[in-house]
Amino acid sequence: MTTQARMLMDKLVGFPTVSRDSNLKLIDFVEDYLAGYGVSATRVPNEDGTKAALYAHVGPQVDGGVVLSGHTDVVPVDGQAWDTDPFTVTERQGRLYGRGTCDMKGFDALALSAVPLALERGIKRPLQIALSYDEEVGCTGAPPMIDHMVSHGLPRADTVIVGEPSMMKIVTGHKGGIGYKMHFRGFEVHSSLAPTGVSAIMMAAKLINWANEVNAENAAKPVTELAADFVPPYTTLHVGTIQGGTAHNITARDCHFGFDFRIVPGEDIGEWQARFQAKLTELEAEMKQVRPEAGITAEQYFHVPGLVPEVAGRAEALARQLTGENARHVVSYGTEAGQFQERGYSAVICGPGDIAQAHQPNEYITVDQFRQGEAFIARLVDNLCA
Repeated sequence: MTTQARMLMDKLVGFPTVSRDSNLKLIDFVEDYLAGYGVSATRVPNEDGTKAALYAHVGPQVDGGVVLSGHTDVVPVDGQAWDTDPFTVTERQGRLYGRGTCDMKGFDALALSAVPLALERGIKRPLQIALSYDEEVGCTGAPPMIDHMVSHGLPRADTVIVGEPSMMKIVTGHKGGIGYKMHFRGFEVHSSLAPTGVSAIMMAAKLINWANEVNAENAAKPVTELAADFVPPYTTLHVGTIQGGTAHNITARDCHFGFDFRIVPGEDIGEWQARFQAKLTELEAEMKQVRPEAGITAEQYFHVPGLVPEVAGRAEALARQLTGENARHVVSYGTEAGQFQERGYSAVICGPGDIAQAHQPNEYITVDQFRQGEAFIARLVDNLCA
């Protein structure tokens, strides 16, 4: 493990870039770090300027390079029992503890450590660094960054490696996802007169029950070839949080909850959206028949396309060449890999660390995995020199 890579991870973890907070101090640091090597970076801020993505180009101004992509945000540590300061990297018994060491500031540090190595070696094909925000809340920061990369004259890379923790295994597919913030608006009456009012909670329960029915329906279908490697091998609908109501004897005026889809490759997200909207239309009509004031609002807050295994994909071929790994792997979580692929890039996931450690108290990456990631980066620079 080089001093450079470890120093970078220490610095990145030291910025508490929980998704609800700004990441600008981290972006300032990365921008200054790159400038120290004569590399200019481009920021892509969010709408209110409290966060920014960043990308940079190293090497000749030609197409055909490789993008190393990671996110800068981390999940909260609230309520978790940590044995160490989560925002200080602590090394113990071959493990590096800290929020983001695994997911995924460890990879971000390795990507940045490649910059001086690439400059020193004089790469013939470019290396690009892409760091996004708000991955943990729906991969919402990557699309504007990718669009900016495509539309502002950056030489077009043909390969993207997303360094999510995969134990350096090559992941060629993941599920897509869409998520909605739901608000059912009812009409309050005494519960003894329930038929004259509208309970937002009880109507929301009908949508949630529909999700259960669809899940059972999907589980009973024949498994498609593209879905076969996933666990579970079908699209799932899920409600993770719900709030609503005033008192036990009043029909609920409001009900708020999240409603998410995890969609297997080969199925059309648009078709699922249409089916969902049809169900909302049906339920809203039932509510308005009792009280016209009642209704349903569905605010889409994330849309992550699936990563579809590519036929003779350049990214997969490169990653296999660099790792020697030949097995096929897919994951059920979403990443910006699908967003890059949607915009015409060849993409895979390959990064150090175990996804089982992500989001956990006492999150860690092993020293061995970090070293394996370092060796991967060194071989990538060698490849860019060839």
